[in-house]
Amino acid sequence: MPDSLVLEYPAPEPAASATFMLSKLHYHCDAWDLAEDLKNGVEDIIVIDARSREHYHSGHIPGAISLPHREMNETTTASLAGDKVYVVYCDGIGCNGSTKGAYKLACHGFKVKELLGGLDFWQRDGHPTVHGDAPGSMRGATLTDCGCA
Repeated sequence: MPDSLVLEYPAPEPAASATFMLSKLHYHCDAWDLAEDLKNGVEDIIVIDARSREHYHSGHIPGAISLPHREMNETTTASLAGDKVYVVYCDGIGCNGSTKGAYKLACHGFKVKELLGGLDFWQRDGHPTVHGDAPGSMRGATLTDCGCA
């Protein structure tokens, strides 16, 4: 029987896995869950596009506001509401702009989650984008089933 590369590092005990997986859910969300919340008008979350303003203009998640991670500081975040959860995204898994943005927002006292796969996974799931400087809206949109719902 060949040696297993998967089992080279044994899986943890179920309780440890449960704790770890729950922890991941506290820090990340996926495109489907975000789209559902935006469609339903959940007001406790605000979506932040951490890419450049030019990239935001060329296409962004409906309802997202543009706040490039390179511009995040005490002054640019001063008007953000302290009682919201900020879902931060960038282009996708090859970009760490969302991680940098979420980190900076957290350092300024805001609750954050990172969107898994960023705009890339959002579009792969068939969700719409908005072009231009206006945030747009997903309120009442019809969603394409991702198969995980």
